[in-house]
Amino acid sequence: MAAPQAILDLVDRFDRHCDSYLSPGYNETQVRREFIDPMFKALGWDVDNEKGFSEQWKEVVHEDAIKVGAATKAPDYSFRLGGRRLFFLEAKKPSINLKEDPSPAYQLRRYGWTAKLPLSILTDFEEFIVYDTRIRPAAGDKASKARILYIRYDEYPGRWDEIASIFSPRAIQEGAFDKYVQSATKKRGTAEVDQAFLSEIEEWRELLAQIGRAHV
Repeated sequence: MAAPQAILDLVDRFDRHCDSYLSPGYNETQVRREFIDPMFKALGWDVDNEKGFSEQWKEVVHEDAIKVGAATKAPDYSFRLGGRRLFFLEAKKPSINLKEDPSPAYQLRRYGWTAKLPLSILTDFEEFIVYDTRIRPAAGDKASKARILYIRYDEYPGRWDEIASIFSPRAIQEGAFDKYVQSATKKRGTAEVDQAFLSEIEEWRELLAQIGRAHV
C-alpha cells in the first residue's frame, strides 16, 4: 500500500517547518491535532467518532481512564474495535527525544502492562515507536527496553505499508495485528534464550578463569 497523499503532505509540512515543531513551545495538544489525529485518520480510524457510536463502541477513546496502582491515569488514545481495547497511544511533543528519554517509554509501558495489552505506541509524529507491553516495566529501564519497532517521520512514505499492515482497522480485522503480536513474542523469546545462553557461557568462562588462577 502506497502512502496516501495526506501522509505525504504531513511529512512535507513537518519537514519544512521542523525547527518550529521541535521547539519546546510547540506542545502536545498541537501535535495531536495537527499530525497524530490526521495520521490515524489516514489509517482508517474514526478518530472523531463521526459514525456516532456510543461510548462503549467508539473506535478511538481520548483520555481513556485506567487504574495504575492507586491512581487513575489517562492514556492519550485508546484504539478499539468491537468494544475490544487493542492498544494505547501516548503522544508527546516533538522536542522530547523519544528514542533516548526513558520516562515516556516507562509511562506508556505501565499503561499497557496494567491494561494487559500486548502492544502500545509512543509517538510525537517525528518518531513512531511500538513497545511490547507484556514485558513488565521497571523504573530503571532504558528507552530501548521492550521496543520492537522504531520509525522516523521521513520514513513514513517508504514504510507506510508496514504501519498500515499492522495498525489499520482493516488489517486488525483480518488478523494481522494478532499475527504481529505472536511474531513479536517469538522474537522476544529467541532474544531471551540467546541472552541466557550468553550469560551461561560467561559464567563458564569465569569459572574456568578461577580454576586456572587456582592452579597457578
